[in-house]
Amino acid sequence: MIKEISLSTALGTIEVSLQSKLVISQTSKMESEANKNSIITSNYDRLKELKAFDETKAGVKGLVDNGVTKIPRIFVTPTDDLVTKPTSDDVQLKVPLIDLEGFDKDDAKRNKVIEEVRRASETWGFFLLVNHGIPTDVLDEMIEGVRRFNEQPNEVKSKYYTRDLTKKVVYNSNFDLYQAPATNWRDTIFFIMAPDHLNPEELPEACRDIIFDYSKHITELGSILLELISEGLGLKPSHLKDMDCAEGLSLACHYYPACPEPELTLGATKHSDNAFLTILLQDQIGGLQVLYQNQWIDVPPMPGSLVINIGDFLQASITFAYNYLLSRHGLCGLFSLNSCISSSTTAL
Repeated sequence: MIKEISLSTALGTIEVSLQSKLVISQTSKMESEANKNSIITSNYDRLKELKAFDETKAGVKGLVDNGVTKIPRIFVTPTDDLVTKPTSDDVQLKVPLIDLEGFDKDDAKRNKVIEEVRRASETWGFFLLVNHGIPTDVLDEMIEGVRRFNEQPNEVKSKYYTRDLTKKVVYNSNFDLYQAPATNWRDTIFFIMAPDHLNPEELPEACRDIIFDYSKHITELGSILLELISEGLGLKPSHLKDMDCAEGLSLACHYYPACPEPELTLGATKHSDNAFLTILLQDQIGGLQVLYQNQWIDVPPMPGSLVINIGDFLQASITFAYNYLLSRHGLCGLFSLNSCISSSTTAL
């Protein structure tokens, strides 16, 4: 499971997902048919408040721009989901770190990386990746692209605001706004880049060029990771790709504005990724936690690194027993391969 807990600053994230056509169609159908019933009490009409928020088409950023000093009730997260203290003060756990430097030039190094990926995937379901081949300037520009889009005037952004999840470009706040027990403090713009071609003109100008550039790099890295995982299972390198695990590509770009009451809400509540593999890029604010051995473990940002998460569909697609891992975001950021990117501004 993953969650993001740091809400005192504005934070943006981008998730990139490589998925099969089946995964995309199933997900869209599930979300579009979700029940929009809400709990209504004599003192609080949650559905009415959700609709009022949604109809502004301004998202969480709109609340902040309007000078909100108390978060609306729809954002208040149940106390159990806010607990971040480890079960033991004596245990210092860190997500495994894997270095890809030179793995493709030396057989011994490649075998070492394969074993590290296998072990991390089996025991944690998560690992940090460095020297992965994506230039730092591409990562930095992807973060800035998310920030640029979200910090435009609302009249520019609102033309992309929709809850029609069949569209290739979707901007809104919380895809599960009407289903979740608590609304997350984040806005998202989502792109389906593959398997069908996306016309560049459909993309917002603020992030158009970097979306295509970043997608190219993520697709290449995703293929490498699927090869390493396949070999770790004792299979031929192309096994998972031959199963169409990288057939599709989607990017979910999350933005977490500064929050006036960060102790009451989360940027992303605990969840697992229903994809094959998630590749997450954080900014330097951090806030990401993963659940391991019944403890929420911080994943501090490391410049130039990516966080890799073995997703639900990959676990279901292979016979090897990769552990199921939960994650959450106070404020952060699907792949059958998934990449998340975050950008931040100063606190309120």
